[in-house]
Amino acid sequence: MPTLLQLNASLFSADGQSSRLADRFVADWRARHPDGRVIVRDLATQPIPHLDAERFGAFLAKPEARTPAQARVIAESDALVHELRVADTIVLGLPLYNFGVPSQLKAYFDHVARAGVTFRYTANGPEGLLTGKRAYVFATRGGRYAGTDGDTQTGFVRQFLAFVGITDVEFVYAEGLAISDEAKRAALAQAEVAIARLQRDAALA
Repeated sequence: MPTLLQLNASLFSADGQSSRLADRFVADWRARHPDGRVIVRDLATQPIPHLDAERFGAFLAKPEARTPAQARVIAESDALVHELRVADTIVLGLPLYNFGVPSQLKAYFDHVARAGVTFRYTANGPEGLLTGKRAYVFATRGGRYAGTDGDTQTGFVRQFLAFVGITDVEFVYAEGLAISDEAKRAALAQAEVAIARLQRDAALA
């Protein structure tokens, strides 16, 4: 069964512009995969605790030595990793907050980056274990940053996904949303064109 994992990182949940763009792509995916499964994880309504020393200690502890609290942390992380592992397609709604990724997305990344689980260290460097997947990132910004030093998101998200084995990543940008109503309409229309192109490409694949 084809499976898609949708991750919404907007503070505004389904009402965020990034979530709406992701929804448009996912609606088409559902139409093309009537037998498919969609898993939606909204990081605003289902927040992941930020990493602290206690939670990090759970990842370091050997299974037989884990306390009940540490076992609960691992169980939460295992559930997140399972969603990633079973998904063929990953869709990420990604707003830009203060020049970086939302903190709730960073918390999610911190709980799925697990040595020996989603990546491993080898003599040739780290190797991602979540291979054979494709990711689509719908990035929305109030200003215009793509292709400039101000875009700290694209490289970071690409690097993180590659670190766990996801190297086939496509970005769609909607920028300038806070500049003016006209700029917002133009940016969202341009993103819609990009989504339609992705849909055509997927249908031909």
